[in-house]
Amino acid sequence: MARIILIEQALSQLDPAELRIRDDSQKHAGHAGAIDGRGHYSVVIVSKHFEGLSLLNRHKLVYQSLAGLMNTDIHAIAIHAKTPFEAAQSK
Repeated sequence: MARIILIEQALSQLDPAELRIRDDSQKHAGHAGAIDGRGHYSVVIVSKHFEGLSLLNRHKLVYQSLAGLMNTDIHAIAIHAKTPFEAAQSK
C-alpha cells in the first residue's frame, strides 16, 4: 500500500482529475522482474496536461513523473492516460 501512495504523490504533479492505481504484483509472482521486490502496477490517469500530446508523449510524462520509483519500487506499469475530454467521452 505504501508504494501506491508513493505513486500517487509522484503523479500529483500532473494534476490528475482522476487517478486509479492497481497493484498487479500478485499476478507476477515468480516472474524474473518480481524477484527484486519491485511491483507491477496499472494506472488510469486523466489530466489536462495530456491535451495535444500523442500517446507516446503522455507515457513519457508519466514515466518522467515516476523516474525515481522506476529504479526502486516499480518493475512494470500499464498506463492508460486520457485527457478530461476523452475520459468524459468514454463514460
